[in-house]
Amino acid sequence: MLYLTRKIGESVVINDEIEVTVIGVRGKSVKLGFTFPDSATVLRREIHDRVREENRRAAHSAEPFLDEADRLATVAPDD
Repeated sequence: MLYLTRKIGESVVINDEIEVTVIGVRGKSVKLGFTFPDSATVLRREIHDRVREENRRAAHSAEPFLDEADRLATVAPDD
């Protein structure tokens, strides 16, 4: 992990297309501003983790159906 110290108004640039700017500091909270391309997806960590877990569970619960579909696809039709 990279640690940086930035003052209000200062920024960091990631991959020449994402800019993160310190907007303000109040107590233990830091307000950040982000500039990024429309193609980028930005989620808070807790939302990202929840979506990832739900996708994992959905994929896992679909496995029996996918296995059955594979089995049926390999069965030769009756002539």
